[in-house]
Amino acid sequence: MSAATRTVRRPATRETTSIKADICVLGAGISGVSAALEAAKLGRTVVLVDGAPALGGQAIGSIIGTIIGLYTHGPQPYQITHGIADDLIADLTEEGSIHRRESMTRTITFQYDEVRLGRWIERKVAAAGIHAIVGAIVTGVAFRDRRVRAIELATRFGSLRVEATGFVDASGDAALSYEAGLEVREPDSPVYGSLNFLIEGYDPDAAKDMVIKDVHERLAQRGGAYGLVRHDGFLMHFPGHDIMLANVTHFATPLDPLQSARMVVEGRDQADNVLRFLRTEFPSIFANARIRTYGNPGIRQTRWIVGRRQLTIDDIRKGDRPLDAAARCAWWVELHNAADLVHWERFEPDHVYYIPLACMTPSGADNIVTAGRCVDGDVEALSAVRVMGPCIAMGAAAAHALDLAGSNPVHQIDLTKFRERLRDNLDRRD
Repeated sequence: MSAATRTVRRPATRETTSIKADICVLGAGISGVSAALEAAKLGRTVVLVDGAPALGGQAIGSIIGTIIGLYTHGPQPYQITHGIADDLIADLTEEGSIHRRESMTRTITFQYDEVRLGRWIERKVAAAGIHAIVGAIVTGVAFRDRRVRAIELATRFGSLRVEATGFVDASGDAALSYEAGLEVREPDSPVYGSLNFLIEGYDPDAAKDMVIKDVHERLAQRGGAYGLVRHDGFLMHFPGHDIMLANVTHFATPLDPLQSARMVVEGRDQADNVLRFLRTEFPSIFANARIRTYGNPGIRQTRWIVGRRQLTIDDIRKGDRPLDAAARCAWWVELHNAADLVHWERFEPDHVYYIPLACMTPSGADNIVTAGRCVDGDVEALSAVRVMGPCIAMGAAAAHALDLAGSNPVHQIDLTKFRERLRDNLDRRD
């Protein structure tokens, strides 16, 4: 073992490290990971960038905890998003890290262990030969003639420049489009986020008899005494793990560096108050409960692109299939626009609707495709398509659109070939 050291000083002139790829994906949440893995499968060289110190985005850091939107609703639900969703569910099921739930309304969701999902993502990205860059924040975008030429990134170890032919904006806040100087949308009124957390030390046997409706009623009656504003949400026990996922908080999610820092503290304060409420109001279950892990603030709708088309709530209600359909969806409108309750609009059984590619492509750019919660939709429509199932489908569609486009404008791709490639996510019903 050597104990030798050396003395260094920051160079007067710093060099920027450069890397080139066919496709650069900004944002390593579930939509960005889906895009990166699909692009790599197509034989493209891929760079995957995220500002967090690890891959997985909100699915991991915010402990979203449940995968929703993979199935239709109704008496005979069927899976509508495949791709990485198939491998993810199969692999995590085999190791006991995911639990399938089916509600009385035949809504199928999956509760997962975020640590195991995080490792699954890391292993898949590494095995695919994707160059992953974490802890990197966009500081500039080289944009000319309707194309992003490169993005500039700041890391704690120096500056980095990524050049690519095509870019996927899976940043959640439309960071690539915004920094490129393109038009973006922001909501006129708050869309609330949540800080999810894990509870341990409760009585799992007593929890089996817990009725979430009783918790909601008590929150409406007594929540204010504990400093709580939200009257709905869920508490979900993970069978065999003695861990409960809690999503019972609401707070504004500003696009401001100082206020966003305060948001973390506010979210954790609300989580502490939720636990205090549960210990006092439901002592037979939660008398000895404690918070095991706080997630990062979960952000729903903040900033999104102005696309060549905007998906509207009327489009979702009608369910018409456009020629440039990129993803198939069934999740309900789930709009968090009030502090106390979530606004739901549920559709008829087996209702399916579609996300057009035109809603995923900024109107002012030729080589950007967005995926996830920053695609173009009105506030209600976006609240339905931003969940994990459609995000996986949008990520895959973004990869195929850029692969077909090559160095040409993405909105000029052969839509027949595009639909054929995405047939599992558009037509499959097994």
